[in-house]
Amino acid sequence: MEEVSFEFWKFLAGIGIFLWGMQQLEHSLKELAGKSFKNLLHKFTDKPWKGILIGTLITAILQSSSLVTLMVLAFLGGGMISLGNSLGVVLGANLGTTFTAWIVATLGFKVSVADFAFPFLALGTFTYLFINSRPVLRNLGVFMVGFGLLFLGLDFMKTSIEDMAGQVELSEFLSYGLWVFLLIGIVITALIQSSSAMIVIVLSALNAEVIGMTHALALIIGANIGTTFTLVIGALGGTADKKRLSLANFIFKIIAGIATFLLIDQMIWLALEFFRVSDPLMELVLLNTLINIFGILLFYPFLGTLEKWLKKRFLTSEPAGVSRYIKNVEPTLPGVALLALEKEIGEVYAHTSEFIQKVLIGTVATKQERSVWKRLVYQPRDLMKDYLSLKQWEDEITAYTIQLQEIKLTPSEAAKLNDFMDALRTLIYAAKEIKDIIHNIREMENSEEVLVKQLLLELRKRTREYFSALSEYLARYPEMTKIPKQVRKFNVRYNKLIVSLYQDLKEQKTDVPISTLTNVIKQTISGLSLIGEAVQHWKKVDEIEQDTIRHTEY
Repeated sequence: MEEVSFEFWKFLAGIGIFLWGMQQLEHSLKELAGKSFKNLLHKFTDKPWKGILIGTLITAILQSSSLVTLMVLAFLGGGMISLGNSLGVVLGANLGTTFTAWIVATLGFKVSVADFAFPFLALGTFTYLFINSRPVLRNLGVFMVGFGLLFLGLDFMKTSIEDMAGQVELSEFLSYGLWVFLLIGIVITALIQSSSAMIVIVLSALNAEVIGMTHALALIIGANIGTTFTLVIGALGGTADKKRLSLANFIFKIIAGIATFLLIDQMIWLALEFFRVSDPLMELVLLNTLINIFGILLFYPFLGTLEKWLKKRFLTSEPAGVSRYIKNVEPTLPGVALLALEKEIGEVYAHTSEFIQKVLIGTVATKQERSVWKRLVYQPRDLMKDYLSLKQWEDEITAYTIQLQEIKLTPSEAAKLNDFMDALRTLIYAAKEIKDIIHNIREMENSEEVLVKQLLLELRKRTREYFSALSEYLARYPEMTKIPKQVRKFNVRYNKLIVSLYQDLKEQKTDVPISTLTNVIKQTISGLSLIGEAVQHWKKVDEIEQDTIRHTEY
């Protein structure tokens, strides 16, 4: 009885050490190459088939479909990957997790696992403790420790099951039918939150001849279904896209699992007769891979249809707030969060530009004044609502960056965050400059004097030219690296417009106070110059002009 109890704890310790090793591997690889994986996901998932390949590759390296799914959810919430393409990544991630089983089946039961683990544990521990002056070396040490723990845990599980194999009466379990093994696979995987660990347990049992191939495959199918509960739990209370992706993954695994469960005998025949695999361990990992390939082939033609169907689900669960991207991205992945923040700044720029043009140019044709009806309908209070929306946007982004600053950022990430915040503040300063002259612009619009009308037309003309130059720059960025000169040097027009105004006043009358006209010129030039400065921070242009008119008290 004591021996059985001891073996039970040894087996349980094996699972724990294996899971801990997986966690260390995941952490070290994320630190060593996390940015590269994010770039791969971001740049090469514009097509579902690319998503499948990238999802398979990254998961095979990281050996954590949960981490890959977390990155996909972050990109999805940040609007950097479509729902349809993210479905491809999830399908690929399911296939990528089978890589662990191939390693274990190839090495874990062919050599002395403990002897294989000890060098990695020794070298990794000493590297982490004594040669950790550089982050790369420290994370390399963690990687070796994780790899060693992975195989040490495997050894514990393998030997404990081998010792207990003689005490197990196989017929007692076989009499319950395959569906019981399917349920056991689902429940255990849902509890330990790792299909890789469950597959190793099944491989150990198969190697010790505790179970046969048919029942082992039923357990594997159950393990594939059980992994969906990780994402289901993570989606509770999450965004609509997060729930949609969780539902899609659940549908993938359930349908593929049930289909392959009903075809267990045919699949085993396929492995034996078609692929000519005689080693039971290799046969099982092959069948596990085939199950996931079957799921990919089954769903790939219908990803577009599934995406449309999913978009009709969970329509009322989007987080509140005016922000578009950051509210759907947790700051726990700084690299992804910064990408979402960059897109958010782009949205703020677009709305600030629209607000300024509404104030200075209005909504009528370029060569016409407002009709009486449009003057009555288009009230300043509508513009104030736009401005207050920008202020709320600023508050939401600022609160988000405070959370982001609590995460450990690299120097380059911290610098990028500062640039984005400089851009945000400058955009709001620009909106504030223009907001303060709304009533002055309306006064000039109602003027009957030619001088005032000509000045207003001149300011509108300059505003159109300014935003046209900015739009051309943004459309050609990053090929066009330098901000156009008419944007960078726009503030020099202030003195020219003032001189021209005073020259005209010698011969023409005004029904608007001169102080109002000069203030409108000053704040229009200042507001537009600040917009250009914000773009330079946002796009991190190297040559930032420092001679822009600045106002620090608001």
